[in-house]
Amino acid sequence: MPNLFVIGFDEPHKAEELCLKLQELQGKYVLDVREMVVAVKDEQGKVKLHYKGSPLTANRAVFPGFCGSLTALIFLNATTGAAGGALAAVGITPRFMKELAGTLIPGGSALFALTGVPSPDRESVLKELTGFGGKILSTSLSHSDEAKLQAALEAASS
Repeated sequence: MPNLFVIGFDEPHKAEELCLKLQELQGKYVLDVREMVVAVKDEQGKVKLHYKGSPLTANRAVFPGFCGSLTALIFLNATTGAAGGALAAVGITPRFMKELAGTLIPGGSALFALTGVPSPDRESVLKELTGFGGKILSTSLSHSDEAKLQAALEAASS
C-alpha cells in the first residue's frame, strides 16, 4: 500500500531540498519514491505545484504512477473539490486541501511524497532526514512512525 507524506516548511526552498534528499535515497535503493510534488505559496498567497516525479519516471512523456499522476489528482481535487477514492484513502480530501492552503504561510512550501514499498531499514532513512525541519501536515503512517519521522525532522543534525 502506498504511503503519503505531506511535510510543510516556512521557507520556499526547504521542500525542494527534502525532495532532492528523497531522490538521493531513491537512487541508493533505500527508499521507494513513486511521485513527489512541491507546493510553494508565493507572497500573494497563490500556491504553485511543481511535479518532481521519481528518478525512474521523471523523463517519461506520460507521468506513470498513482491513479495517473499525483499532480493531476492534487490539481483536480483543489479545483473541483472532488476527492477520488484512492486520493481520499491517503488523506487528500477537499477539507485537507483547504487546511493546507491555510497552513502554508506566504513564502512557505510543502512536499507531497508518495512512496511504495516501505524501507526495510527505516532507521537509516530517519538518520538521513535528521535536521531537515518542517512539520508533518499529513501522513498515512501509524502514529508511532509519524512521531519518529517528526522527531527526526526536528532533531539537530550531527
